[in-house]
This record gives sequence, structure tokens and C-alpha cells, in this order.
Amino acid sequence: MPALLSRYATPFTTGLFLVSLVSGVALFFHFGTSAFREMHELLSMVLIAPFLLHIWRNWRPFLSYFKRPPMAIALGLSLAIGIAFAWPAMTGATSVSPQVAMIELVVGGTPGQIAPLYGQTEEAFVTMLKEKGFAAAEAGKPLAEIATASGKTERDVVMTLTTLKQ
Repeated sequence: MPALLSRYATPFTTGLFLVSLVSGVALFFHFGTSAFREMHELLSMVLIAPFLLHIWRNWRPFLSYFKRPPMAIALGLSLAIGIAFAWPAMTGATSVSPQVAMIELVVGGTPGQIAPLYGQTEEAFVTMLKEKGFAAAEAGKPLAEIATASGKTERDVVMTLTTLKQ
């Protein structure tokens, strides 16, 4: 391994792990979610490279862990816990997050049902949707259908609604 990589593998592993640790704890407690989510996801992916370099640099000591039961026990338990958390999603036995459930509820609603949330009448809400590029907006249609018929996505509807002020 080149000396430069060897010298920085462990420090970068440590630094990026600490960033991942702090951002992960913040996300767990729903503190600064918008600030930490992308940082956590992207820098955790970047952490893979120095981690692999660290393992490469310390290959012989790393292999010695496999000669004793603690490594097998730790890896087995980690795998079991990971599967336990992932199993409901992998088998379809899980519901969506509360945020996604709310978004689905809103985009499934008609302008008449959603307009009061923004302090608007149904007519004003339909007019606003048309002004925002949802040409197919009409009173009895769910917002998801309005989006599709207007050549847009449900995400476009949600993003438009987030810009509205009550």
C-alpha cells in the first residue's frame, strides 16, 4: 500500500466514522433532519473507501480475530439484528413511514378536501394549481390524477404544496 494511503486510512476512517456517528444520532432523535440526512448518507458511503484501506493496512491482525469466537459471535448477532430490522420491509409486512402516509393521503385527496388546509376555497385552490402548471386541475379529481393528467408527478404536487403559504 502506498505510504500516503497507509498514513491516512485510519485517520479518515476515524473522522468519517465520527461524522456518521453524530449525524446518525441526530437523525435518530429527529434533530436537524434536513441538515444531517444527506450528509449522513453520502459520507457514510465515502467511509467505505478508508474502511477498506484500513482493513487492507491491518489485514494480518484483522484475520487473527477470526481465530476466536468473539468475531463469529459479533458478526452472527449483527447479521441477525440487521435481518430483524429489514425483514418486515423485505417481506412486505411493513407500513410506510408516517411522512409517506401523510403525503399519500394528501395526493389522494381532491382540491375540495385539501384546499381548507391552506385556507383556500376549492375554486381558488384549483385556480392556483392551474397557475402552477397543473392544467388538468378540476374539483372532483384527486391531486395524483391531476398531476398525471398534467404530465407531472405526485412529487411535483407535493413540492408545489410545500411552497404555498396559509
